[in-house]
Amino acid sequence: MTTPDPSLSAIMRERRQLINVAYRLLGSVVDAEDVVQETYARWYAMTPQEQAAIQTPAAWLTRVASRICLDQLRSARARRERYVGEWIPEPVPDRTEWIGGRAGNDQADPADRITLDESVSMAFLVVLDSMTPAERVAFVLHDVFGYPFAEVAEIVGRTSAACRQLASSARGRVRTSQPTTAPSADRAGIVREFKQAWEAGDINALLGLLDPDAVAIGDGGGLVTAELLPVEGRDKIARYFVDLIVKRAGYTVLERTVNGQPGLAVVDSEGVVSTVLAFDIADDDRIRHIWGVRNPEKLRPWVDRHEASD
Repeated sequence: MTTPDPSLSAIMRERRQLINVAYRLLGSVVDAEDVVQETYARWYAMTPQEQAAIQTPAAWLTRVASRICLDQLRSARARRERYVGEWIPEPVPDRTEWIGGRAGNDQADPADRITLDESVSMAFLVVLDSMTPAERVAFVLHDVFGYPFAEVAEIVGRTSAACRQLASSARGRVRTSQPTTAPSADRAGIVREFKQAWEAGDINALLGLLDPDAVAIGDGGGLVTAELLPVEGRDKIARYFVDLIVKRAGYTVLERTVNGQPGLAVVDSEGVVSTVLAFDIADDDRIRHIWGVRNPEKLRPWVDRHEASD
């Protein structure tokens, strides 16, 4: 019988951390998984002697994964220019709804699960996406995961002082873009009211839930229909959603956790999740942002669980 390699177990235990770092840096589960796979491929491409010479394998793995993410972020602008319509970060469901090897399976590897907290809310990820690649890496590694600036500097290729300034600039973006939001329990109630008003086609109720300057953004990636430009203003948004529910008879709207926050999933007549909605709610209990992800490539972790619906 072969004795398990203890060093292998120690290396694989870092997988969850790497997935969490890469997702926050890239906003995509699929891309995060690819980054982690590439990171491990580079580790196992080394000789045993080279591996043994690395004093802190966990730090090495994080450094490599972060550098791969940084390279991807730097090339993302060109890819976004070719993207059809608006690009929205990939939504992550609650772990009880994950499918295959990642979700909906009691035997799913917990290392593949993304920790759902405020740092993966859709509103937070959208702010991260507005940062420069260097800002995003410096901020996420230092402010979210607590890595010292000396280590961040090795990854970004700048001085510790420069990385400190990058993180400070990113912090300012977060403060400006994310004023105080409603408590979680209140958010759930507001999303439920939105669902009920939407299903009833009650335009006045929708108007009452929306901030006057609310913005709704859809992401179809050119693969399914979606508005190519943001829908701005509560009047236009309310009418847009009422039109949607009329056009899509047979669809079911379910309350779901989206990136750790109350959200909605739209399920078609065949039980397939076709749209995931994330919400940003201000402390005056008004919805100020709605993000609707329809790109099927971003919805692969989602599954309809009728037994969990209302």
